[in-house]
Amino acid sequence: MNKRNYQKELEQLLSQIRQKRQVPKLLLHSCCAPCSSYVLEYLSEYFQITVLYYNPNIYPESEYHTRAEEQKRFINMLPCRYPITFTEGDYTPEDFYSCVKGMEHLPEGGRRCFACYLLRLEEAARAAQQKGCDYFATTLTISPLKNAETLNKIGEQLAKTYQVHWLPNDFKKKNGYKRSTELSREYGMYRQDYCGCIYSQRERHPEM
Repeated sequence: MNKRNYQKELEQLLSQIRQKRQVPKLLLHSCCAPCSSYVLEYLSEYFQITVLYYNPNIYPESEYHTRAEEQKRFINMLPCRYPITFTEGDYTPEDFYSCVKGMEHLPEGGRRCFACYLLRLEEAARAAQQKGCDYFATTLTISPLKNAETLNKIGEQLAKTYQVHWLPNDFKKKNGYKRSTELSREYGMYRQDYCGCIYSQRERHPEM
């Protein structure tokens, strides 16, 4: 069975949107400003975007707030064709710890991460439905360390539940990740060296 090319599916959809001269509304979950950089530059040519910063997994709390402020700063600085707005979810670490209970010692990139994907994407789908958005998506696929296939499958399942279209994507493709690093340097962004949760921090810095 051939693997789906989510980037190609996205390009086909964007072509249809452009041909119809539509400007749909997109709810974009973002994990941090660096990961959102290329995605916003790319998609703001086609959508009115609301960036949802919902990341109860991030540890410690000071790191959470640093990333949130950097996200807002970048949105205010980025030139874009259509407006980008920002909304912040609740910072509820207890929800993250509850959803990964029993998986604390699993390696990064496996089932614990998939549970975290689901937690954050479900909030994105719920927010998209409440705000009357046409699509929802996440910046997480920009990372070479994130499983784009799993993220897209979760998104498609949630789309059925919340009756909001999932925007297929694999933003790391077509040099997307490379462009995000260039934009990070260009805008002088704060760029963390671990995914966000206490487990990824321990894996990256075992001495802590």
